[in-house]
Amino acid sequence: MAKISINLATGSFQQEEIIVGIDLGTTNSLVAFINPDKNPQVINDTGKGLLVPSVVHFDATGDALVGNEAKEFLITDPANTIFSVKRLLGRSYKDVASHQDTFSYKIIDDENDSLVKIKSGNKFYTP
Repeated sequence: MAKISINLATGSFQQEEIIVGIDLGTTNSLVAFINPDKNPQVINDTGKGLLVPSVVHFDATGDALVGNEAKEFLITDPANTIFSVKRLLGRSYKDVASHQDTFSYKIIDDENDSLVKIKSGNKFYTP
């Protein structure tokens, strides 16, 4: 974990590295950082708004699309389009097995690892 130098007398910190915050939501996510003026700034990289849909699509080569671009594949390629992953974070297969029908993608029970895995193509991902 990065260390942040703080002047205890003034309460200010000297920014040596970029500080980034991620709000991972079930439906939408956003990313913010502290700019050089020490003001928080939400990233609007796509020009489509500050919120990014919490959806990831993996194409046949394993490349990932995120957000609105990925959301388009919920209908055409649901098996490789991951959504609501926040509900799976830190969970075991046993925790989520009864909800498998609510996901269009494959959730895997890996007996060697207690955490749930998601299968897309030939790859496995752990949220």
